[in-house]
Amino acid sequence: MSDLATTGDVDSRLEKYRTELTGYCYRMLGSAFEAEDAVQDTMVRAWRSIDSFEGRSSLRSWLYRIATNVCLDSLNAGNKRARPMDLTAATPVAQARLNERPEITWLEPVPDGRVLPSVADPAETAVARESIRLAFVAALQHLPPKQRAVLILREVLAWKAAEVAELLGTTVASVNSALQRARATLAEQSPATSDTANPLDEEQQQLLERYVVAFEGYDMKALTALLHEDATMSMPPYDLWLRGHDDIVGWMLGVGEVCRGSKLVPTVANGSPAFAHYHPDPEGGFSPWALIVLELSDGKIDEMSFFLDTKRWFPLFGLPARLGA
Repeated sequence: MSDLATTGDVDSRLEKYRTELTGYCYRMLGSAFEAEDAVQDTMVRAWRSIDSFEGRSSLRSWLYRIATNVCLDSLNAGNKRARPMDLTAATPVAQARLNERPEITWLEPVPDGRVLPSVADPAETAVARESIRLAFVAALQHLPPKQRAVLILREVLAWKAAEVAELLGTTVASVNSALQRARATLAEQSPATSDTANPLDEEQQQLLERYVVAFEGYDMKALTALLHEDATMSMPPYDLWLRGHDDIVGWMLGVGEVCRGSKLVPTVANGSPAFAHYHPDPEGGFSPWALIVLELSDGKIDEMSFFLDTKRWFPLFGLPARLGA
């Protein structure tokens, strides 16, 4: 039996790695729920085999090895997450149709607190938040599973090549080669960089306050003044996405007109500002409609992602089931 197993605090020793492991599995799998399942599976496997842990590597490295194997097993089953813009071209509003794709597994949002452990270094925190942005995690989905693991471990978590080689049971040369190929693929995907938005600076706070006023007032002129000219709007689980002021406004004043009179409650998702969107309920008050995740750059909004499966997202984010009148 290992020294670890004789201390009587195996659970607490394992649990202190849960958040960072969930972040790792989320980047690998693109799903908040699958990531939590993968970490739970990791913890169960670790507990069952704790007697075989000989301490030649750190407990953290050992857990990452288990978690990597769990994720690779899942990814080898063919699972791949996507955003609407990964699947189709932008649709002109005149041709827009709500086409749900149940066969597609969508990239999922995640609360920061579930995947980002607390660290004292602001620069380290900024890198961690950037690495869970929707655009970045979507780009990771284009990498083969082992390249994805190598890139996350080397570029995001700053592991040494020798450490990654040991974890994957391969050579340093193989790790360096995989990293080079992963970087090239990621460069082709070119996920846009966004402004650091947590904590918000004064300009960003004012931008979001204006967004709430414009959205709740359904003032399209005020809303588009906050958007970049080529801003996008998407609504998973539908594959439709729109680009540019005219198409976004055309949608919101057409099919989206039902959202007039909505209320927004601030939250944070994927290192970005987000809002719980509540829709006017005919029976009174407001019912959940969407989780809106925003991407900001250069003082304006680049992306509005409306995640409509509120039965999953609102409990995950600890949001109220409904709002009163």
